[in-house]
Amino acid sequence: MTPPHDPIGQARAWLERYESFGGKASGGEGDLACGAWLEEVLRGLGYAVRRQLIETPWFETADASLAIEGHAAEVLVQAPAVQTSRAGLTAPLRLFDADRPANVAGAIALIVLPHGRWSSVEQPAVAGPLAAAAAAGARGAVLVTVGPSGEALALNAPSSGAAALPTAILAPREAAPFISAARRGASAALTLLGRGGRRQSFNLIGRMGPGGERSLVVSTPRSGWFGCMGERGPGLAVWLSLAERLAERPPAIDVAFVCTSGHEYESAGGKAFLRDGAPRPAETALWLHLGANVAARDWHEAGGNLAPLPSADPQRFLVATEGLVPLARAAFAGLAGLEAAYPAAAGAAGEAADILAAGYARTAGIFGAHRLHHARGDDGRCVEPALAVQVADAAERFIRGALA
Repeated sequence: MTPPHDPIGQARAWLERYESFGGKASGGEGDLACGAWLEEVLRGLGYAVRRQLIETPWFETADASLAIEGHAAEVLVQAPAVQTSRAGLTAPLRLFDADRPANVAGAIALIVLPHGRWSSVEQPAVAGPLAAAAAAGARGAVLVTVGPSGEALALNAPSSGAAALPTAILAPREAAPFISAARRGASAALTLLGRGGRRQSFNLIGRMGPGGERSLVVSTPRSGWFGCMGERGPGLAVWLSLAERLAERPPAIDVAFVCTSGHEYESAGGKAFLRDGAPRPAETALWLHLGANVAARDWHEAGGNLAPLPSADPQRFLVATEGLVPLARAAFAGLAGLEAAYPAAAGAAGEAADILAAGYARTAGIFGAHRLHHARGDDGRCVEPALAVQVADAAERFIRGALA
């Protein structure tokens, strides 16, 4: 049992429970079990809880590999999944060059991305080369997600439609022999096999309050490609902490705590809530969104290895709408990355961008990408409970100040 008034111990317990659910793919066993657990927690705090059903794609990999003569590597199947035949796709492997896209006609295009913390196939540096390779007549594509972890990074994708090509993700740490082979146009075999379709998941919505005309909304996603501990875990811990604190000392308005699924399909759950279930902008006193990298730990890079630090990864952003920026900067002062709150006009990502685009005039959102964002290695090593408590304290200051 967590001792009373031990916020760090409580955050640790929440994070460990979240990790225990394993993979968090939308509509999968871990996602559904996590949602059911959160439902129990909110109900125990006194919230009236309901589920909003959503539908997302799914794909379970049976075999995913890229092979050249004398060498093979495991790859990720990039959604929306397009499978090869059981025999695989055999063709020349060629480096994609934006100045000479015709070079990949009839080939498997090897697209080496610039260094970044990649998250979506809709990012221009990903979408552009993929579209150009398909238009040039490539038979398949392999993306090398060059970034600080060296791992293959699964990329968010639309929840509907189909990819033009069988597409895989190759870890940059394994890319050297394939880049060399692609420069020669050597023969390669790409195999992408599995099973998939569409399935249901749900958004969780907990409400509490006097039933007035104004609402506070606090939202966070729970789903992701893998265990997504650093990506989702701290945001969820902060969300739970705020749900607990606001139940103990409720503001004088209605409160809605929303936990969405479908995040990896370009925020499908968040979009569904905005379409049906969210209070209208005029009825929303404040919306705080807790996106990716709310409080993941930072790492030292040493000799090609990562060594964990007790401090937070500063590659996290806080944006706020007009009038809320000074309050956000004061509330989050001293928290690396978050202390430099930006006006919402500077732009946002993920669900925060959708909320702003929907016209919510009093909004703040946290988003970012830590070093193992979207990697299989995003596990319990990526979180430090005390960092989540720091953000929960700041977020409570911000909420109470904004509603004062």
